[in-house]
Amino acid sequence: MKSQIIATLAALIPYALGFPHLANFPEYRSLAGLSQEEVRAVTRQFGGNMPGPQPLPPPITDTSGKLVNDAAHPFKPLRPNDIRGPCPGLNTLASHGYIPRNGVVTPAQIITAVQEGYNLGHQFASFLCYTAFLTDGNHLTNLMTIGANTTTHGQPTTGLNTHGHFEGDASMSRDDAFLGNNFNFNETLFDAFQVAADAVGGGLLTFDAIVLNRQIRINDSIARNPQFAFETPRFLGAIAESAFIFAMFVSNQTVDNQTPLTIDAVRHFFDFHQLPDGFHRRQGPFDFPLVENLTFSIVDMAGAKPGSNNGVNNYIVNPQDLGTFCYVYQKQVNFTATLYPDPTPELRAAIKQNMLTYYQALGDSTCTQYFPFGQ
Repeated sequence: MKSQIIATLAALIPYALGFPHLANFPEYRSLAGLSQEEVRAVTRQFGGNMPGPQPLPPPITDTSGKLVNDAAHPFKPLRPNDIRGPCPGLNTLASHGYIPRNGVVTPAQIITAVQEGYNLGHQFASFLCYTAFLTDGNHLTNLMTIGANTTTHGQPTTGLNTHGHFEGDASMSRDDAFLGNNFNFNETLFDAFQVAADAVGGGLLTFDAIVLNRQIRINDSIARNPQFAFETPRFLGAIAESAFIFAMFVSNQTVDNQTPLTIDAVRHFFDFHQLPDGFHRRQGPFDFPLVENLTFSIVDMAGAKPGSNNGVNNYIVNPQDLGTFCYVYQKQVNFTATLYPDPTPELRAAIKQNMLTYYQALGDSTCTQYFPFGQ
C-alpha cells in the first residue's frame, strides 16, 4: 500500500510543476526533445531509480558453439504488454528470457544476451547497442525498449523503431515507414528469401542467396518508396543485418561462415521470435574485423551504395556518405547532440559518459573522437 501511495504521489509531480502531459512518463522513454524544466519534472517521478550510465559488461568467457535453446531459456508466447520490435534477434532473445521478456532492457543486458545467445562479439555488440541507445535510450535511468514507437499515457515511447537509425527502409521482413507498417512481420517481403534461395542457393540461404536477397529488398524500396532513405547509419545497418543472418542464425555454425541456412530456420527468428529446436549458437564470436569483412563483402557483391530516392525509381547516390563504421559513429554522435540542445547538467554528464563508452566500443583508434558536449 505504501509503495502504491508513493507511486501515485510521484505521478502527480508533473501536474504540480505545470506539465500534466508528462504524467506517468515511462522510465524507459528517451528524454530527447524535453526542456530542462520538463526533464526535471519527469525525473522526479523516477525517484532514486536513476543509476545513470553504466560500464560495459565483461565479455563472456565461453565462446563455444553450445546449445542455447535449453531448459533454462524456454520459449514463452507474448503477454499483452510485452514489447517487440524490428530486430528478430532481440525479439527471439526476449521470448526465450535471455533479456527481460517484457522488452524493457539495459544496454548491459542486451550486450550480454547477444553474446550468450548468438556469440555476437563483445566489441561489436557494445558498439551496435550504443548506436541504438544514444538515440533511443533514457540516459538517466539506463533503460530502453527493443520495440516500436508506441504511446503510453498519450506520450510517444521511443524504442528501437526510431526510423532511419536501428530501424529503417529496405528491411528484410518489415515494410518501409512511408509504405505503412514498419515494425510488424510482412509475409510478402519475407518471401524474397525463398526467391533468392531458389535462384542461386538451391533452396538454401547460401551467402550468394543472402546477397541477392539484399539486392531484391533494396530494389523493391527504390521501386515503391518515393522517400526511400538508405544513408548511414541505416545503410551499413541494413547490410549488417544480412551478415547477421548468415553468421549467427545457423545452428552450430563453424567459424568459416560457409554453412547454408534454411528458410524454416530464418522464419523461426523473423516470424515466430523463437529459436529452432536444438539450436546451438555459432562457434567463436562474430566480431570486428570479421563483421567488417562480411559486411563489406555484401556491399561489394550487391553493388550497394548509400543514397536516397527523389521519387520512385530515382535513386541518387550520396558521394559524401562514407559508409564506414567510423562514419556511423560520427553521424550518431552528431545526431544525438541535436536531440539534446540544452540538457540539464545531470543529463549532459550522462550523455557525455555514454558517448565515451560508445567510442570505446568502436575500438578503432584511427577513428576521430567527437565531443559535442565538451571533453
